[in-house]
Amino acid sequence: MGRDLGLSDWRQGAHQLRKLKQSLRDVSNLKHSTSKDESIKKKKQIQIQEAYQKSLDIAIDQVNKIRATLDSIKKPDTQTQFRIDAIKEYLVHSDRQVDQIRRRVIQDEKIPHCEKVFSIFEPHTEWISKGKAGVPVELGVKVCIVKDQNGLILHHRIMENETDNQIAVDIITETKKNFPALSTCSFDKGFHSPDNQTKLAAILDRVVLPRKGKLSTETAAIEKGPEFVQLRRKHSAVESAINALENHGLDRCPDHGIAGFKRYVGLAVLARNIQIIGRAIQVKKLQELEKAEKRKKPCRLTACG
Repeated sequence: MGRDLGLSDWRQGAHQLRKLKQSLRDVSNLKHSTSKDESIKKKKQIQIQEAYQKSLDIAIDQVNKIRATLDSIKKPDTQTQFRIDAIKEYLVHSDRQVDQIRRRVIQDEKIPHCEKVFSIFEPHTEWISKGKAGVPVELGVKVCIVKDQNGLILHHRIMENETDNQIAVDIITETKKNFPALSTCSFDKGFHSPDNQTKLAAILDRVVLPRKGKLSTETAAIEKGPEFVQLRRKHSAVESAINALENHGLDRCPDHGIAGFKRYVGLAVLARNIQIIGRAIQVKKLQELEKAEKRKKPCRLTACG
């Protein structure tokens, strides 16, 4: 932008960028000492803090220079003003990151999770702890779906800063508004809470919601009962629906912003339902053709002696 406006402030912009990247590489190459000698550990800690401080100083210097450049632009046209506004948004991110790095590394402060931003391009991105081997955490936004016995997705919910146990009652209540016949539902353990058990039991005829922790004798008998086990086994169908959505484009969302994410998820659910319906129609047509072919076959004559 400086070149387009005839500004000379950033003649060494490429050099400054390389300088900042080199300082970040130096930081990433440093590791905390595992020595039992406290003096060695302290010395390594000071070295890491000095490297971070050097990187922060370069970043702050460049941020201040950017602000000065933006202030020097008088009466920008519409396109230039749009670019200035976009740069100012990134400056807010840079101020936050500089502040958090200083607090975490230099001042040894633990940053609260609510203050962390995992993507400056998609701020709604969340840190998702899956608790599974191989992929313990993911970055994204959680989506909850309700699927019927035919494979159709009846309802979905974008979980913005919500946990499973917080939405269990709401998502079933919303689903029953459109599908009053819903009488039984199977859940993961993550949806369990004593309050959810009580409220869902009042909404549904049968709630298949495994409890966490050590079970009482009565609860263990219920969860080991044939009806509970049979309904619980059908829960794997929901996992297949989630995998199907991911395999058909929902693994990564190309739209921007939370509104774009919600729209993309809604279209993905619609597309999946259309696919399920199309598959059912296709199977029905094939069965009809097979029956027609059987009717066309001539009867075989057998000789009796």
